Parts: sequence; structure tokens; C-alpha cells
Amino acid sequence: ERTLDGLRGEFEMLERLNHPVILRGYDLVLEGPRPHLTLEHLEGPRLSTLIRRFGWLPPEQLLPLALQVASAVHYLSQNQICHLDIKPSNIIMSGPPRLIDLSIARTFEHAARSGKGVGTDNYMSPEQCDPDRFGSVGHPADMWGLGASLYEAATGDLPFSKSSDEDRWPATHEDVRAPARAVPEPILKAILACLDKDPNHRPSATEFYDVLEPLLTQLPKPTLGKLKPKLG
Repeated sequence: ERTLDGLRGEFEMLERLNHPVILRGYDLVLEGPRPHLTLEHLEGPRLSTLIRRFGWLPPEQLLPLALQVASAVHYLSQNQICHLDIKPSNIIMSGPPRLIDLSIARTFEHAARSGKGVGTDNYMSPEQCDPDRFGSVGHPADMWGLGASLYEAATGDLPFSKSSDEDRWPATHEDVRAPARAVPEPILKAILACLDKDPNHRPSATEFYDVLEPLLTQLPKPTLGKLKPKLG
């Protein structure tokens, strides 16, 4: 029954959302031997797969990705919803990128009283890990997840030590590690702002977007190579 309630809750969440960067849901079947959701089919690899294969994304890929996912986070916040599980494996690199898996998404009201430990350890905000110490969960938690995902996409590494049995939530007490590779300073600064341990000091999705959007004009322009006619 708990699993069926989870399916029902996820479908109800998907039904109320309509954004080009958020996965769409079409149908819910709770009866019969195989209860299921019918979801939009997406083409493209997960962001986590690209990071695993290639290590990091160049700015011309990273910056549009950051802006598009930030637009989805802003849309969720306008609807009083926290995703609570933004991470590279929940971002499909299609055109545009798509944010998937709303299985643990909560309304702001529900998120604020949902307690600790809701999310994925390596990408959870400090308040998701320990709300008694860092405050209640809300929109800033998704900005943390976005920042942690973009840090990994930009550098190929997690921003903090990997979660372990001995230390489940390093992000609650560690500083962000120095990037192993050079990241353009304005992009890195915006990402690090999302990883402030105080949720009140993190930018909103709109503020984050407004900082990064002007940088698009500074990206290298694509060039077309000379096309040689094929003879024969």
C-alpha cells in the first residue's frame, strides 16, 4: 500500500506541472498485477553517464544546462514544490535537458515538516540532512542540489567527500573541495553560491539565472568548417 501511495503521489505531482524541462506523466494504473505510471519517453543519456564517460562538461554545454534546469527549479518554486532529489542521474541530456523522478517531491509545507534524510546523500542540502541544525527544507534545498550537480558536471568530482557508512553527510561539516580543473570564475562563483551551508544565503533560481544568462554571449561561437565536395 505504501508503494501504491507513492505512485499515486508522484502522478498527482506530475499532473499539476507543465514545463518543457520537467518530465511529463500520462497515466496511472493501480489495479492488476503490475501497477505503474506511464511516463514520457526521453531520448538521451543521463548527465551522470556523461560525467562518468568524459569527466566534465565544457562551458558551452554546462552553461545552457545550468540555465535550463534553473528555469525548471524556478517553475517548481512558483508552484510551491521542492524536487528534493536533483542530481546528475535525474537529468536527461536531451534537447532540452529534462529533470526526472518526482517520486519524493513535496509541497513546501510538506517538505518543511518531512524530517531528515529525504533525498540522495551526496546531493542533499544540509537542511535535508539535519533540519534541527540548519533549518527547515524549502526552495533553497533544490538550489543546493542544482549546485552540487553542476559542480560535478563542471569538474568531474563531487563537491564534498563521498558519503560513507562512517560519514553519511560530509556536506554538513566539510568545506567545498577546490576544483581539480579550471572552471570559468563567474560560473564557478555562481555554483559555489548554491553550496552555502546557510539556506538563507543561497541564491534563488531567478537570481542564479540572472547571473549566468549574460555569460551566454561570451561563449565561443560555433564555426562551420569548409565543406569539400566529394568527387568520384
